[in-house]
Amino acid sequence: MAVNFPAALRQRLWAAAAPARELQLPVRWVAAEAIHLTVKFLGETGAARTEELGAALDQAVTGVRAIPVTIEGFGAFDPLGFAPEGRPFRPHITLGRTRRDPPRNAFAGLERVLESMVWSETVHVDAISLMKSVTGQGRGHGAVYEEVKHGRLS
Repeated sequence: MAVNFPAALRQRLWAAAAPARELQLPVRWVAAEAIHLTVKFLGETGAARTEELGAALDQAVTGVRAIPVTIEGFGAFDPLGFAPEGRPFRPHITLGRTRRDPPRNAFAGLERVLESMVWSETVHVDAISLMKSVTGQGRGHGAVYEEVKHGRLS
């Protein structure tokens, strides 16, 4: 489940993340047009569940009002991209994914750069989307995202 941003906001986020991209890290960067806020990661669900998930989205957004959401700061998950067991899910915007088997110390300097990057913007969220992602299909072999179902907030 995700919040799809207006194109102008996606471009501003892409531009703000430039200092991290300039580090030449072993990362597949998400294309600007694919930037979104993941609010619930469902993992592998299979095509058979699409209708069920779409109906659940319709039910979940019924009567829910649009809200302002502030997007703030930059950070990174651990270099392998796996959350430690027991750690709760946090809504996030994925700007890049670590390539397989990065060399030791491949991310030296990243924390310093992320701390220097400043970002804060409030966006009016009036819809939640059920998204499908296929990794390894986008430019540079990143993910391709497709909206499967659109749930409008009131």
